[in-house]
Amino acid sequence: MRRLLKTAVAAATLMLAGANFAAAETTIEVQYPYSHLFKTTYEKIVADFEKANPDIKVKLRAPYESYEDASQTVLKEAITNRLPDVTFQGLNRQRILVEKGIAQPLDQFIAKETDFEKDGYHQAMLDLSTFNGKVHGLPFSVSLPVGYYNMDVLKKAGWDKPLPTSWDEVIEVCKAIKASGQTVDTMFWGWNITGNWFWQSLNWSRDNTMLDPTETKVNFGNDAGKWSMRTFAKLVKECDMPNNEWKEAMANFSAGKVGMFFWSTSALQKIADDSTGLYTLKTGPFPDVAEGGGLPAGGNAGLVLAKDPETAAASWKFLKFATSGQGAAYVAQTTGYMPPNKAANEVILKDFYAQNPNKFTAVKQLPLLRDWYAFPGENGLKITKVIEDSMQSIASRERVEEPDAVLKDMVEDTQKLLPKSGS
Repeated sequence: MRRLLKTAVAAATLMLAGANFAAAETTIEVQYPYSHLFKTTYEKIVADFEKANPDIKVKLRAPYESYEDASQTVLKEAITNRLPDVTFQGLNRQRILVEKGIAQPLDQFIAKETDFEKDGYHQAMLDLSTFNGKVHGLPFSVSLPVGYYNMDVLKKAGWDKPLPTSWDEVIEVCKAIKASGQTVDTMFWGWNITGNWFWQSLNWSRDNTMLDPTETKVNFGNDAGKWSMRTFAKLVKECDMPNNEWKEAMANFSAGKVGMFFWSTSALQKIADDSTGLYTLKTGPFPDVAEGGGLPAGGNAGLVLAKDPETAAASWKFLKFATSGQGAAYVAQTTGYMPPNKAANEVILKDFYAQNPNKFTAVKQLPLLRDWYAFPGENGLKITKVIEDSMQSIASRERVEEPDAVLKDMVEDTQKLLPKSGS
């Protein structure tokens, strides 16, 4: 009887210990964009994180389709109280989540870190997610626009010069490809990439901002803005650029059906994988950046949305792991993005970039880094759509002959959607 009692007590103790262990495990939900780019990256990070932190379980939600989808989804989920604990948002989409009080400031966690800067979290990295003096996110991946070149197509076109350094040279290559009789598209220029990124790239290449310093008046109606829209129209017209949806354009380039592809470095690993054995791929800097000009930083940052202290602490632990030197290294190794973490770029990946010069192209452009501008107020996403629709009217050839008129209408429509002074 005594033996049975001891056995029962021991069993009960084990059950209680098991229950306590189960109760001690914290589950956090994480959501990220662009599964075609990041699926492998996040699966690796989650597996390594859970191994190092057995008390935290990470549940990956179905990925967002795009940065716009990511911000719209979070705004809706804030109303229905179904937010993930950690969300990865485009660098230009953080602002609205901060203004709405959805993204939680991280300063309390950062203050407890003893070697934060030594671990690679330098000030320039933190500045990408700092609003009103508080850090609300940790940048996870950074991209810059680059040129992708099918060197077999260029060789058949007789192009034996260095890669183009200006848009006029790009047009020269287009003409050479057409004259060579090859049945390929000469180029695709990523006007329809998320967040008007290539529109901002042209303007930033001339050191031109989207709005004036008060953020109440459109600034891109000036000479630099006119140059930008005229350049886009010229590329569409003189290169016979197809009006493709971006996924189709990327697939065509990967398949060897396009000579030049101007896009984010983020897609490099996928394009390299898809084109292996078909042709020689080379990347080059984004053409025609004037002295004093720059390029907008693409990419995304992780933000903690969890408000419960225990869940928020676990979320911070995951976010720090994902953006650490090792976590950031996975970004470079599995995508075309650059890790913003200094330790990853300067120490862990030093040999990696020497062996992967196509991925080093964007790293060499880091001194050109500028903000990927987020339009203020409730109509920020609407303004993005206005600019996209305006550029679509040129890409479709509907208004390709009147870039100045398109720009004028775009300026007027954007101005109507901006917050009024003092509001």
